Amino acid sequence: MTTQGSMRRVLDVDAVRGFALFGIFVVNVTFMASGYPGNLVTDPDFDSGLDHAVRVLSAVFVDMKFYVLFSFLFGYSFTLQMAAARRAGAAFSARMLRRIAGLLVIGALHTVFLYGGDVLVTYAVACLVLLLLRDVRDRTAIRIAVALYALVVLSGVAGALFVDRSAFLPGEAEALANGAETTRALLGGWGAVIEGHLAGLPLLLVQAASMQGPTALGMFLVGMVAGRRQWLARVTGGEPVLRRIQWVGFPIGLLGSVVYTASGGNDNSLGVAASVATAPMLAAAYVATLLRIMHNPRTAAVRAALAPAGRMALTNYLGQSVAGLVAFTGIGFGLAGTFSPLALVAFALAVFAVQLVVSALWLRRFRYGPVEWALRWLTNARRPAFLVPPADQRPAGRTGPPHAGFAGTGAGSGADEPSVAVPRQNRA
Repeated sequence: MTTQGSMRRVLDVDAVRGFALFGIFVVNVTFMASGYPGNLVTDPDFDSGLDHAVRVLSAVFVDMKFYVLFSFLFGYSFTLQMAAARRAGAAFSARMLRRIAGLLVIGALHTVFLYGGDVLVTYAVACLVLLLLRDVRDRTAIRIAVALYALVVLSGVAGALFVDRSAFLPGEAEALANGAETTRALLGGWGAVIEGHLAGLPLLLVQAASMQGPTALGMFLVGMVAGRRQWLARVTGGEPVLRRIQWVGFPIGLLGSVVYTASGGNDNSLGVAASVATAPMLAAAYVATLLRIMHNPRTAAVRAALAPAGRMALTNYLGQSVAGLVAFTGIGFGLAGTFSPLALVAFALAVFAVQLVVSALWLRRFRYGPVEWALRWLTNARRPAFLVPPADQRPAGRTGPPHAGFAGTGAGSGADEPSVAVPRQNRA
């Protein structure tokens, strides 16, 4: 494979990660901007036909889909971390344990100060299990992944059939009152914001243990198998399998999305189970479509636009939380409760567009995003170079800056390091 061809394959992974990063933000921003979604009710101030249409489109095409992609890429990047450790003659377990510790710290700080729907802590814990399973055979890894998904789906179905949610969930009137109170709390200062994040920890832990953790680990394992077999390293865009994935993934995935949406979304255990079961198919169809677009000469610019954001995904993931904090809470502009669903999508687009530009400009000068650089330092136990060397000092054949990644934890997909960021299951 030529150097140019290899670089295109690496950029494919980064671009898919950048695509997933946007989908994650579209969902997360709804929880950043209002207290109603977290209480499973609709803000009565935004009850028009257009508002409902935007919510329906998001539920069908976005909700609970993109965290699957992030988790898959985390597992894929995990294999890149293993390869990097072998090349460096370093102990992989020690490296990964340091990386996991870094994720735990970053995730804890993120949860307390920026966004209560953090997923990094869950990823770190699931990565410990992945580390223990790193030597299992591919067939065993897939079987474990299927078993984990089956367990979550069956738990959802059983909950829908045998558990009376009204016994422990508030009624609609109380939920609306809670949503209004939570929205007002967002308008407070640091104390109120931190208090709100800490108050949501019990639910976050339950969700992580019952759904996000098992499904994330399942996709980690699938991604690990894909990384071992270098599935994304040989794509040209013309493979018949990509079309087959689209033909199968879109009907099955969208059917599950429609069931999820029609049944009430996160408010219905059976609907959530349908989404969990079919979201990987829809995510796979999205990836197949994106790969075909990126390898078409007329639309290859999509890859160049998305890849820089994907290379510094952890920095951008945290940056999205900062943007939400500044825009919607009393720490910043205090706009919580004032954005319609359509306005929130526009806000997410605007923030992500800025991230695309800033990421591209940043990586012209620096090897890694700032958070990726710090995490890499901790992972390898030595300070990495930060600046991109001048063109006349680069290795022969390299036409761009050294590649970075977000692996093993979700922070970039480089040839020498994987990637890290991802969102909360029902918020991604």
